[in-house]
Amino acid sequence: MEFSQYDINALMYVTNRPQLVFTEGHGMWLTDHTGKRYLDYLQGWAVNCLGHSPQCMQDALAAQAKKLINPSPAFYNEPAVKLASLLTHNSCFDRVFFANSGAEANEGAIKLARKWGTKNPNENGERRHEIITFTHSFHGRTLATMSASGKAGWDTLYAPQVPGFPKAELNDIASVEKLINDKTVAVILEPVQGEAGVIPATREFMQQLRALTQKHKLLLIVDEVQTGMGRTGTLFAYQLSNVVPDIMTLGKGIGSGVPLAALLCREEVACFEAGDQGGTYNGNPLMAAVGIAVLEELLKPGFLQSVVDKGNYLSAQLEKLSAKHGLAGERGEGLLRALKLGSDIGTKIVETARDMSPVGLLLNSPRPDLLRFMPALNVTIEELDQMLSMLSDVLTKLEK
Repeated sequence: MEFSQYDINALMYVTNRPQLVFTEGHGMWLTDHTGKRYLDYLQGWAVNCLGHSPQCMQDALAAQAKKLINPSPAFYNEPAVKLASLLTHNSCFDRVFFANSGAEANEGAIKLARKWGTKNPNENGERRHEIITFTHSFHGRTLATMSASGKAGWDTLYAPQVPGFPKAELNDIASVEKLINDKTVAVILEPVQGEAGVIPATREFMQQLRALTQKHKLLLIVDEVQTGMGRTGTLFAYQLSNVVPDIMTLGKGIGSGVPLAALLCREEVACFEAGDQGGTYNGNPLMAAVGIAVLEELLKPGFLQSVVDKGNYLSAQLEKLSAKHGLAGERGEGLLRALKLGSDIGTKIVETARDMSPVGLLLNSPRPDLLRFMPALNVTIEELDQMLSMLSDVLTKLEK
């Protein structure tokens, strides 16, 4: 089918897209409308933690669709109860609220923190509501989560912003401490800033931040929309630093391609009252059944260790690639990694790699001088080697 036969004008413009339509995907591979195949290192922006259309998700969707799809969140349903139990039994949290997207989960975390701040006022009896966030952070695209984010230009895009989100600098504990006042209720951060270019919070900083928030009786919120569900080699990235947060948000990988997210908290923070939070599709059994299937795969013996091993392999090979082509090195955690290019050639690499023939390569450049790699967690060493070889060919071509 020719691209011109698709009525793309029916879709609202929100971003520039190449003239191709994907029609099929399996594992690390996508196929477009012409039959061309692409090795996919975006995986829906770290969404498809088990790759495209894994069998366990197909089976879960088919089986649950025959039983119950959406009875309303006014009632309990079996998959939601089971998934919540699996999450709490494998984390430091006690309560779960299911949502449909990472932004919605983060919006819920902001509400929960502010509600907790009402119930735990400052010494003057005043409600605490300010949440310290970080420059270059990304927490979603609602008005509140955009205001919480430290993405350049977002302060004016839909002005006025939602107030109450002062910005500190990642890995600089002094910058956090100087922002704390009698209105502060929490600190929220991504354990690895993904959109900023895969910048990890150091183990030391995470531990300092937990100590600082406990000292001032503040909540520590970890936004694990991108880092959670095995992406960094542990089930959740906060576990890398041996800290115990108060609130965590999940998205992307928990649904591995379907709209599912979660807000988790410890018992003493679970202060929502009837009517405070909700949503038509929250915790619907169809999506929850997928979440169960995904989490059970991640919890299988050896799975997370394989992520660690492949993350170490990818890191070492990216360093070799960097040395070969005179680039600036790599960084990341597990299978969330970045290649520092040393110059603003990211867009050109993405376009050249995508247009390769007969097989294309899909890459992501969140910053012009950097590539981000977000493969399926069950990617094979052979698929990693194939990507590295193709990327080296692209770099060689651009050097000429």
